[in-house]
Order: sequence, then C-alpha cells, then structure tokens
Amino acid sequence: MHLPSRRRFLQQSGLGLGAVALSGLLGDLQIAAAGSARQHYSSRARRVIHFFLNGGASHVDTFDPKPALGKYAGQPLPETLTTERKTGAAFPSPFPFRRYGESGLEFSDLFAKTAQHADRIALVRSMYAEVPNHEPSLMLMNCGNSQLPRPSVGAWVTYGMGSENENLPGFVAMCPGGYPIKDAENWQAGFLPGAYQGTFIDTQHEAVDRLIENIKSPHARLADQRRQLDLLGLLNAEHRDQRFDDRLDARIKSFELAYRMQLEAADAFDLAREPQHIRDLYGEGVHARQTLIARRLVERGVRYVQLWHGAGQPWDSHTNIEQAHGDLARQLDQPIAALLTDLAQRGMLDDTLVICGGEFGRTPTVELGTDGKAQLGRDHNPYGFTVWLAGGGIRGGTAYGATDDFGFKAAENPTSVHDLHATILHLLGFDHEQLTYRYAGRDFRLTDVEGKVLHGIL
Repeated sequence: MHLPSRRRFLQQSGLGLGAVALSGLLGDLQIAAAGSARQHYSSRARRVIHFFLNGGASHVDTFDPKPALGKYAGQPLPETLTTERKTGAAFPSPFPFRRYGESGLEFSDLFAKTAQHADRIALVRSMYAEVPNHEPSLMLMNCGNSQLPRPSVGAWVTYGMGSENENLPGFVAMCPGGYPIKDAENWQAGFLPGAYQGTFIDTQHEAVDRLIENIKSPHARLADQRRQLDLLGLLNAEHRDQRFDDRLDARIKSFELAYRMQLEAADAFDLAREPQHIRDLYGEGVHARQTLIARRLVERGVRYVQLWHGAGQPWDSHTNIEQAHGDLARQLDQPIAALLTDLAQRGMLDDTLVICGGEFGRTPTVELGTDGKAQLGRDHNPYGFTVWLAGGGIRGGTAYGATDDFGFKAAENPTSVHDLHATILHLLGFDHEQLTYRYAGRDFRLTDVEGKVLHGIL
C-alpha cells in the first residue's frame, strides 16, 4: 500500500479530517436525495414493516377458509397435486373461521385479534411459488429469484428511496434466537452496493448492549473515535485510489454508520422509554418487543423492517398442526394487532405498508408418516397460499383472488411473487420495470422480466 507523505498527511490531518466526516454526512444526504429522485410518482407509503412467517404458515388454517374440507374429512380429495412428502385424506382445519368488520372478511381464531382490523387488511389468497422447498422459496419471496443471487426487497427499497436517518440503518432484519434458513442471504444486497444490505438484530436479547453488540466503546470517547475514523478514512481513501472495488466503499460506510449509531440506536431500541400502556398494548414476549421496536425504528426513518418469527423455520408444522400453529399464533396475534392500532393512532398507518406472510402455504391433505399413519400436520404447498397487506395505500376489507375449493392451488387471479413485489414497489412510488441497476452488462430489476401490479387491492 502506498502511504501518504508526511507533509500530505499533516495537511489533511489539520485541515481535511473535518471534511472527511462532513463528506460522509453529505454522502448520506445525497443517498436520500438520489433515492427520492428515483421514485417515479408520488406515493402514500414511505416505509415497510414485513412480518415473515418463516417455515410456511397454513393458509387453510389462518386466512383462507375451506368448508369443503369438512365434507371430505378423512376421504381422498377429487384432485391432488404432487407434494414433497406423502399426504393422505382431506384434513379440515381445527380452527373455526369467523367474519369480521363491515367487510365480513373471514379469519380463523388463530388471528382473532388481528382480525379486528379486517377492514384495514387486504388478503391476497391466490399467491403461488415455484417449488415445495424452503430454501428456493425463501430466495424467491425475499429476493425475486429462487436460484441466482439477487438483492433482497429491502435492499431494493433502500436503494430506491434512500435513508431518512443517517444514524440508523435503512434496512433492519430482526429474528429472535439466530438466523432463519438461508441466513443473511434473505436480506442481502446482492450486486447492489453493500450499504443497502439489511442489518441483523437478534431480538432474543432485551438489553440494548446485547441487542446491538459493541454499541458503545468502553475505551474511547466519541471524539476519540471520530479521530480514529478520520485517520482510517484517510488510509482507506489511499487504498481505494489504487483499486476498483465497491466492497471497500461499503466497508467504509459501515464503519461510519456504526459510529453514528451510538448517537441514536440506544434510544430506538430502549423500550423502557415507551409508556406502560403502549407496552401493555403489545403484550409480553419477544414478538411483542421486536414489533414495538419496529414501530420505533420506522418512526425514526428506517425504511424497511423485516420481522422473522424465529431461527430456522418455526412455522414448518408437519406434525400436530393444531398445537404447533396455535402456539405460534398466540405469540404473534396480539403484537400484530397492537402495531396496526398503534400506527393508526399515531397517523402512521396511511404511509406505512404492513405485510404478513411466509414463503409458501401448506397442503389441505394430512401428512403421512413413514408408517402411513396421519401426522396431523400438513406438507409444503407452493401451489396456493395467502399473504396480506395493510396501510400504505392498501384498500382494506378486500379479498383478492382465491384458491380452489380445497385450498390446494391458486384458481382465481393467480398471483406470482413478482406480482407481489411489483405491487409493493408501486405502493412506494416505483414502476417496477424502471427501478433497475446495471450489473454485468444488464439492467436488473427486482421483478426480473415479469410482474404486474395488483390494482384490485389499491
């Protein structure tokens, strides 16, 4: 590495280091300005909170009632599709469905509290994926391609919209207990600049210094750290001048962001600053905590917050779905309902898009064990499932599309993941065909070469 001369080093140390810090600040402001310039039209939604039910929640037990399963209970269905594991007879949901709100949308008792917001929610009941495996389906839902490395939705959104807060990441992924299947690939930046990758937070921890490790230095004051970063920035600039590698820019920005997070992150993640009645609204447990943190983050300008249910694939209920899904929904129902209430009370629901769903659904037929006996669970089902949206320009009280009579396959208005992504971008002010990034000689986009906006839920 070519080091600067002593004279140049002293000149830049005495006169230029403040400019280094200023250039970082101006760079972030330019990112925000460039992001807003990329928007193709004015939009209502300015931010996104995405509940990800990793493992694949059962649509026929949550948001897509199928009375015909009761008529065929214990009998073979007239038509079945190829599944990953062997399945048997029709398996009616053990959870009753009821109508809610003026719209009369039907929800199961698993999400009875969320259902109180039926008139704010649009249920897309005709989603479909490509294969009945977690890994490619997670990549498809999060990154728009099941096979090749691509930037995640959150990375595209922050690339397009920029940041509203220089002291916090633009994209945060929270998952209690560790990583989901496919780890950080779910919130990767891909070929976009590394600054747009999601920042992972393990919300099993409650203390701020455990949520965000090394948030404060035990050895150096902020002023000392600033001088250290300025020197590091100078050396990195020398290093960068001799190379062409965007990864170095991403690394420099990550150091600067880590420094600035000391100013605001501790406040954003400290729920003790919330009044007791708000904490009571969200309830107890890790999902209550991370959902309330999500509201505090978007309130402070974070663009995209993804809330995973837990490490691995917790919604993957191959056996005893009544107990498994029941336990999972009890952890999540109150926090989701509280978030919708809280956002509405603060006047934030109109410009916050809330999304809830997993990577695929589950079969209406019962899964069989190796001994041929019913496991009282359901196998993976990529042919039809439900994702719901609320706020941010969504027409509430809407059921869009439908699966067949048994919930096996999307039958009315089949909706691809590209269609969902196109709609999300539309709600945020982007034409999905125009939000592109040039890489390897091609203009790439989140929706690849497909996708249509779901105008029926707008």
